[in-house]
Amino acid sequence: MSERPLPPGPEADRPSSDAVPPRLGLYAIFGSTFFELVGYFMLTPFLVLRLHGDGVSTAVVGLFAATGWLGIFLMTPFASAITQRLGRRPTLWLAATVPVLTTVGFLSTAALPAWFAFNLVGGMASGLRWVLAEAVVAEFAPPGQRGRTIGIFETMVGTTFVIGPALLAWVGADHSAAVWLALGLMGVGLGWSLAIPRLPAAADAHSARIGLDGVWHAFLAHPLTMAIGFIGGFFESGITSILPLYGLALGLGAAAAALLVASSGLGSALTMLPAGVLADRLAHHPQQRFGDEFAARHLIMKACAGITLVATLVIPFVAGLPWLAAPVAFLWGGAGGCLYTMVMIDIGSREEGITLVNSTAVLVLSYTLGGVLAPALGAAALQWAPTLGFPALLMGVASVGCWLLWRGSGRGR
Repeated sequence: MSERPLPPGPEADRPSSDAVPPRLGLYAIFGSTFFELVGYFMLTPFLVLRLHGDGVSTAVVGLFAATGWLGIFLMTPFASAITQRLGRRPTLWLAATVPVLTTVGFLSTAALPAWFAFNLVGGMASGLRWVLAEAVVAEFAPPGQRGRTIGIFETMVGTTFVIGPALLAWVGADHSAAVWLALGLMGVGLGWSLAIPRLPAAADAHSARIGLDGVWHAFLAHPLTMAIGFIGGFFESGITSILPLYGLALGLGAAAAALLVASSGLGSALTMLPAGVLADRLAHHPQQRFGDEFAARHLIMKACAGITLVATLVIPFVAGLPWLAAPVAFLWGGAGGCLYTMVMIDIGSREEGITLVNSTAVLVLSYTLGGVLAPALGAAALQWAPTLGFPALLMGVASVGCWLLWRGSGRGR
């Protein structure tokens, strides 16, 4: 994926002249991630529904679903340490192999403790792929097209959230063939992962900080982009998960309330690629009318944060005009997804190698934290103070994002 000379090491055992063109390497990353995630998002709801159908309590089923996210949290801080030890390509192979093995485990036993263990390990593998795939795509994107490439990648990832459950509905949520199809998709993802070409050894493979120390150092170096990652996760992922509850609180029917989730997902899917392309064009404007690359991305981030705030200010009027809920959800999803995309572009433009993996890990952690806190705090606000508490919570988070971005545009913030 790079035409630079390959330093000595396990990933550089052949002359650089034999290297596979960068575009083919990106295709392999895209393909492996797509098929693995489609299988994952098909398997997860099947398992949840299977447990519920077997009479497992709702609380235990909820804990089972949360176990996958726990695996992501546990693995993400150590992605750089594993990558440094194994190399980037072997680590991607590992992240693709483990889900195949855990899915085989789900097929081989019905023991609940084993299912919890498989889900935890599968979540850890997902966290490892999440961090490393994002970092590799950002580092090896074509010059001048990083925004476009990352925008396409994020849009593709977003489609897997829809395609996986749609395939499950097509096969049948209560049909065991769904697990076999998910296993086949993950197997295809593993095949694509094996096609990933040799990657040059990271320049900072022996000097970069790794593990918790590396993640903490990355956070201290660029707290602003990590804070914006949290806000992106809050509005794109977190609020989306409780939009049906919000719709019911507005008096919408169950079907209309569920469609709010689709509105948010549509906003995310339709805006991330245009935002990435816009970042490229503003950064390479002939007259540099919008400043350097950082200033151009910062301008888009400020606009997205402003959109989240404006959309949130509309909430008091939604009670009387319920049709406004869908456009508001669309704006939340779109702005949140674009914030994540811009931060990933920003990280990829200034860092590489293990240092880039560390910063991506912090972004994933902050985004996931926003995604976890939003439904917890939002659901409590809807229950205890739906008229004032819920809007106040969202306005507070959106206002913090705007304040952080408009306070200054220093690169180190």
